[in-house]
Amino acid sequence: MKYKIDVVRIRENSITLNGWVLGRKPEAEAEFLVEDEKHQLVPFQYVSTRRDDVSQIYFKQIYDKDFGFDIRFPYERGRDYYLIICCEGRKVRVKYNEELIEKRSSVAYKRMQKIKDLVNWETVRVAVDFGKEHGLKALFLKSKHKLQGLDNDYDYGEWYELTRPSKEELEEQKSTHFSYEPRFSIVIPAYKTPERYLREMLTSIQEQTYGNWEVCVADGSPRGEGVERVLKRFAQEDDRFKYVILGENKGIAGNTNAAMEMASGDYIVLADHDDTLTPDALFSCVQAINQDPDCEVLYSDEDKLDMDGQALFDPHFKPDFNEDLLTSVNYICHLFVVKKELVREVGGFCHAFDGAQDYDFIFRCTEKAKKIRHIPRVLYHWRCHIHSTASNPESKMYAFEAGARAIKAHFTRLGIGVESVEKGVDYGIYHTRFALDNEPLVSVIIPNKDHSRDLETCLTSLLDKGNYRNLEVIVVENNSTEPETFRYYEELQARRKAVRVVTWEREFNFSAINNFGVTFSHGEYLLFLNNDVEVIEPDVIREMLGYAMREDVGAVGARLLYEDDTIQHGGVVIGFGGIAGHTFIGLHQAENSYFHRAMCAQDYSAVTAACMMSKRSLFDQVGGFREELAVAFNDIDYCLKLRSLGKKVVYNPYALLYHYESKSRGLEDTPQKVERFNREVARFIGYWPEIVIQGDPYYNPNLTLRKSNFALRDLLKEKIGEPYPLEVYAPYMEPEVRERVSLLYRERTGKEL
Repeated sequence: MKYKIDVVRIRENSITLNGWVLGRKPEAEAEFLVEDEKHQLVPFQYVSTRRDDVSQIYFKQIYDKDFGFDIRFPYERGRDYYLIICCEGRKVRVKYNEELIEKRSSVAYKRMQKIKDLVNWETVRVAVDFGKEHGLKALFLKSKHKLQGLDNDYDYGEWYELTRPSKEELEEQKSTHFSYEPRFSIVIPAYKTPERYLREMLTSIQEQTYGNWEVCVADGSPRGEGVERVLKRFAQEDDRFKYVILGENKGIAGNTNAAMEMASGDYIVLADHDDTLTPDALFSCVQAINQDPDCEVLYSDEDKLDMDGQALFDPHFKPDFNEDLLTSVNYICHLFVVKKELVREVGGFCHAFDGAQDYDFIFRCTEKAKKIRHIPRVLYHWRCHIHSTASNPESKMYAFEAGARAIKAHFTRLGIGVESVEKGVDYGIYHTRFALDNEPLVSVIIPNKDHSRDLETCLTSLLDKGNYRNLEVIVVENNSTEPETFRYYEELQARRKAVRVVTWEREFNFSAINNFGVTFSHGEYLLFLNNDVEVIEPDVIREMLGYAMREDVGAVGARLLYEDDTIQHGGVVIGFGGIAGHTFIGLHQAENSYFHRAMCAQDYSAVTAACMMSKRSLFDQVGGFREELAVAFNDIDYCLKLRSLGKKVVYNPYALLYHYESKSRGLEDTPQKVERFNREVARFIGYWPEIVIQGDPYYNPNLTLRKSNFALRDLLKEKIGEPYPLEVYAPYMEPEVRERVSLLYRERTGKEL
């Protein structure tokens, strides 16, 4: 028998235990008892939960069985209690009392437990299995990243305290007046809510620094289990609190709609009955509305609150509105604010999507909104408890099935054909396959200088392993010197009728070479490909075409791995490393990334042309690659040109290839190359100073620009909202460019460049 207690919390007069247990065989059943210090049986509540992570680790596959448990039993302070777990004839007794629980809740204890988890024999066995499956490099990286992450929760608690508004700032907010002061209607569906949690939610609204609000609560609890006593007290003290006792449970959708019907405000604010708002939540919303009066939908960052309301953890710092990320996962969640006029237009919550009713509602609101505003601040604390998808997403499979239907309905309303919506890397992460009504000709452009073996590997994987047949390949010969390369070209064209070799006779210029190759193409779609890539997933072209064929999409990128299965490319963020860089570099593909972002299809500012698909018509419209950028940032510049037309740039993780990384060209390792690189960077900044200085809309300003792993900003080294220093490139700028960039930099930071 193997078991682990992951979470222990005292809540009011009860203890909650969350963990898992299994036997040597998957079908083994576990039994539980709870005893007090006199070995008398104690009644307890038991809920089984899915733990597919445990199933995958120990049995190498996922079984349709609940290995997890949530157990709650009455607790009297000062007494000892024992959880007894029995499985396959073995019995263990785990002791709990106030002193032990307090010790186990301490930061130091949690650190030690994490270290013990890393070094115990069971972990060693799991690590060995992981190493056998993914290799020693992957095991080393995973272990390194785990060690680096020991203090993550503790660091966020410190970080939050340092960044939250001070008491003085909150007092100042209370006396601030705006030209437009809308009324917010906070709608809350209640059902068998613990009174303490509801009081905490309502109190957090009372403490708002902006005062033009009302609370609308619809209680669908059974008779005798409602919260009318709490609601009545708040309503008597403050007439901004309104409530209705429904007398029956109409479900989350019905209860929320009943609360909405009471709303008289200008904006609807969605809130759950057991979460809390930060004191500046509504102030931040009204501030954003006054800055942009056309915004009809607003959402904020959020974090999680433990059962006791004492600890904050797992912050979610989100991008500005990202439509394709939203179809991969409901990343918006809370705080969500929508103009009431828009709610009248799109309708309220729909019972057909129970379990994902908020997901469907968010889709319908964002589809119709004039403008959508993201507030990059944590304004909402989401309480994590045993019945919440925040802690146990696997326990609500029906919710994810409803989510898949909500995604299909969204694309149907947009007139986009969907073949299927499948489970992604985890529950709640979705993989959409788009319907291809036809198979248009795709022209593949591959620059090549010598390295015929790499080129052969690339072409074999694309044409033989890949399952898309309507391809033409234009190989652009670029100053090769080895005779065997030209012999290979002759043999290649005789063997592969779809391949044509054309010759570029001038100096190396990546932009010009690709533009030259396109002039020989006939396809409706262009796939720019390095000669040092190798297809892993046969569906790579179909995956990319599914997005590229959409009217709103300008370019599509792929997930690229180094030879050791670590990530080389997962989208581009403007600002990484000073100007622009790839996300999640060096993370092993078997590891989890920040909120699974590496495995979510999503919009980015740019993707790499090592593997990038684009419409030929759009390529012609923007003038192709800018030839003034001969080596650096030409692909990012191309993507930004597409975005200036209102087109999306999509990263698709399911288009998967190896990238053996610039074998053909070498590094910027001479003074001349460094000089050229810096001049091209300065040129790039001159083309796009706004996004370089103001920040990437698809990246959150609370996250670091010094690393690619979406870690929190180091407050000692990076001021939130301030761009990465540009001083190194300023000397390379033309005078008029430097003047324009300096002006924007001064407006943004108050400093001189």
